Amino acid sequence: MAKYMDCACFNLRKAARAVTQLYDEALRPSGLRCTQFSLLTATTMLEPVTVTRLAEVIVTDRTTLARNLGPLEKKGLLDVTAGDDLRTRIVTLTARGREVLAKAIPLWEKAQGRVVKGLGQEHWKDLQAHLNKLVSQAK
Repeated sequence: MAKYMDCACFNLRKAARAVTQLYDEALRPSGLRCTQFSLLTATTMLEPVTVTRLAEVIVTDRTTLARNLGPLEKKGLLDVTAGDDLRTRIVTLTARGREVLAKAIPLWEKAQGRVVKGLGQEHWKDLQAHLNKLVSQAK
């Protein structure tokens, strides 16, 4: 049974939960959770972006993404509108979304600095490279 504690999925998810808790706590004053912050920043970098493309970039399925976009749209942070093809949905940030994101960025930077400092810059860069490789292999 001990070998199952070496499971890549178990250990990655455990680390992800711990890091998520750290970022959620840091972002709390902004009213965003880290998953919401990530969606807003990904949208900002890609907008206007289709739901399909956004799902590909963040490596999730469209159904899960649509479920996560809903609360952000209800808060007035995102607009999700029909594209040229009625099957296509386009995601963009609203002015309110940009304001909330601007307030959240310094909070995120503090959490990010804590993680990078804790690992050290070289280990952080190595971890990023290994995680990117892992994502590529898992697809």
